Amino acid sequence: MLCVDEKSQIQALNRTQKVLPMQPGHAEQRTHDYVRHGTTTLFAALEIATGQVTGVCKNRHRHQEFLAFLKHVARAYPERELHLVMDNYATHKRPEIKAWLADNPRIHLHFTPTSGSWLNLVEVWFGIIERQAIRRGTFTSVRNLMIKIRAFINGWNDRKHPFIWTKTADDLLTKIKRKRISTTGH
Repeated sequence: MLCVDEKSQIQALNRTQKVLPMQPGHAEQRTHDYVRHGTTTLFAALEIATGQVTGVCKNRHRHQEFLAFLKHVARAYPERELHLVMDNYATHKRPEIKAWLADNPRIHLHFTPTSGSWLNLVEVWFGIIERQAIRRGTFTSVRNLMIKIRAFINGWNDRKHPFIWTKTADDLLTKIKRKRISTTGH
């Protein structure tokens, strides 16, 4: 089982001034202005059992790129039945995607419910790559950004581990019930 999604509009930002590093008694300082060199979209699949990530950066975020990524995932996991968990984004349901899936019956899509993106564990991984490799980075080009993303994925896969849910289903259902009650005003 793989959790699949795309992180679009990742910006290659280059600060106009040098970052001043953290020192005793002083926080890191960086200028607020930057030069924007373009964007990339990261398509990623997180293998639930191992934490292995298959990822590809593309210049655009359309169904053509998503289909190319699905083919990449299929090649990465040959001759295995694949169950892909993803959100209900319209690109995932395009006729071209459905036609390709019909020709590849070993691949099954499972869609998370609306407002249930937290069920897709690749979203957790996107948060990790954002915090550890992208947010504070300085990138002189989209190519430089894509190289950094690839290096992060390779490093991640060298030390990969499965994600473990820390709450039980009962804990989650109790929280949902409490939230419904508090938002109804009763």
